Amino acid sequence: MNDTTSVPGTFRKLWPHEQALFRDHLLRLDKTSRAMRFAHGVSDSFIEDYARHMADAGSTVFAYVEDGLVRAAAELKKLGTTWGSEAEAAFSVESAFQERGLGTELMGRVIRAARNRGVHLLYVSCLASNAGMQAIARRHEADLRFELGEVVGEIVPQEANYFSLLAEAVEDRMGFMMAVLDLQRRVGLAA
Repeated sequence: MNDTTSVPGTFRKLWPHEQALFRDHLLRLDKTSRAMRFAHGVSDSFIEDYARHMADAGSTVFAYVEDGLVRAAAELKKLGTTWGSEAEAAFSVESAFQERGLGTELMGRVIRAARNRGVHLLYVSCLASNAGMQAIARRHEADLRFELGEVVGEIVPQEANYFSLLAEAVEDRMGFMMAVLDLQRRVGLAA
């Protein structure tokens, strides 16, 4: 199934105070999904450190959140110290949530965010065995090439316009409200 209209969760940005949600998602990835996300196996301590620096690196992280848990995430990472003409995208989807169109939906949000930040070339790289990521990249018109056991995709986002900027701003407002509700639910469950 590839229809996100039937998924019960929400798609939104993760805010800096939600590093733990991102970390917990990455820790729930099975061995294969971790290798697909990071191009090799990684330890729990690597993931904890990686998530701790989620906002420090200037990344924008989009997530699919269901029942207060991040089940899929996509990162837009600037290449260099400031937003420039190039950026990189990275994705992770927990195995039980794959084949639902979550990666495709998240990719669309990453591409829009890239265009709104003036990115002219968006890179997506994955292992040659990651057919799912390659299919998502193709759906978004990526130019794919094989390099030393990896597949590198290049996507050229359109120029930002009023509608792309407005769509991201509206989703940010709604996403922030959803983040507040998720926080209230977590606090209520902990009490």
